[in-house]
Amino acid sequence: MEPRINIQEKGQQAMSALYGFGKYLSKSELEKKLLHLVYYRVSQINGCAFCLDMHSKDLLAIGENIQRLLVLDAWREAPFYTDKERAALAWAETLTSIKSSLVPDEIYQQAIAQFSETELMDLTIGVIAINSYNRVNIAFGAAVGTYQVGQYK
Repeated sequence: MEPRINIQEKGQQAMSALYGFGKYLSKSELEKKLLHLVYYRVSQINGCAFCLDMHSKDLLAIGENIQRLLVLDAWREAPFYTDKERAALAWAETLTSIKSSLVPDEIYQQAIAQFSETELMDLTIGVIAINSYNRVNIAFGAAVGTYQVGQYK
């Protein structure tokens, strides 16, 4: 898809609020690899090609195993993910595909067993951020395939 609006140019002021999430999360205790894995999974759910391209490149650059990326859509059945990653992925999927008024207790219990309250709050902010980026890119288009690792640091 050709970009409809140049987000960097026309949306700079609006996007600055969203960029604040990234600045905050860069100081989070959450592992960057875990955050990128969550970003990748949420982008799969939302069908955001730009973010899939971006986060796959970022993950590969920090040493992620290609096999884990290729089967991430079926993470529940694959043996390659830790309990912490599984809890994060379940949390992210639930917040992305809202189907009820609250995250189910089972998913909350899995998440809180793996993350401190602060980490779970940070993970939630990360899910909110990537969902927002996905929606902006889906609305206005983005030049898929052009992202270079570290471009938005």
